[in-house]
Amino acid sequence: MGIIIGLVITIGCVLGGYIAGGGHLDVLWQPYELLIILGAALGTFLIANPMKVVKDTGKALVEAFKDQVPKQKDYLSLLSLLHSLMREMRSKPRSEVEEHVDNPTESAIFTAYPLIMKDKAMMNFVCDYCRLIIIGNVRSHEIESLMDEEIQTVTRDQMKPKAALQDIADGLPALGIVAAVLGIVHAMGALDQSPEILGHLIGVALVGTFLGIFFAYGVFGPIAAKVKGVREKQLRRYIIVKQTLIAYINGAMPQVALEYGRKTISAYDRPTIDQVEAETIGGGSAQAA
Repeated sequence: MGIIIGLVITIGCVLGGYIAGGGHLDVLWQPYELLIILGAALGTFLIANPMKVVKDTGKALVEAFKDQVPKQKDYLSLLSLLHSLMREMRSKPRSEVEEHVDNPTESAIFTAYPLIMKDKAMMNFVCDYCRLIIIGNVRSHEIESLMDEEIQTVTRDQMKPKAALQDIADGLPALGIVAAVLGIVHAMGALDQSPEILGHLIGVALVGTFLGIFFAYGVFGPIAAKVKGVREKQLRRYIIVKQTLIAYINGAMPQVALEYGRKTISAYDRPTIDQVEAETIGGGSAQAA
């Protein structure tokens, strides 16, 4: 919704100012200029990116338009899941805990948290490191280093749509110049025409420059920034898992280890200690148990 409102304001102010200054909208409607600019942008996008990134870019755009960032209930669900797993690892034999991390889709603990079950990557991340903890003989600094490396890898993959969109934004002004040059070439072929016709053709060429710059800095650039913001908030959950499990490995009680994870949540969405306790002791963890 924020993207749509922003685009309406941006386009409305640009066109409104143009009309207020005595401009005519029909001059700006140049579909062939749009075809050159946006068609070339799409073609270069497909050339520069593998199909996986192309598909992920579509997914990232949907997430950005819907503002699909973790909410407080998502953080509470994740913290409650970690609390349940840490309590199991602390009190139950290895064989019983392994059943949960080896088959999370059939685990009573995991199925109690449908928000986590929907995110396969996050579920696998939690299971993999809980499995390493269960095996034993793990050093916290080694696990932390491994987590950092995996988080960096996931971050690079998740940020590829942002980079692809930013590349389009960076190239659009140049593509606008390409459209303008082609328009000038067309105008040069009509030098024998009347000044009205020649002026119209030059105006069409300049519209190409305008469209390229406008789409770069008024549309694709801001959308790329929005994609980055959404993906960064989604990736923050990995840091929560990392800090919580590292604290547990270093000997912290499950409830104390959750504080290490809770403190990494943005202050805008961070649940209070009382909310976390209510969720873990009397909420999701109790139901899972």
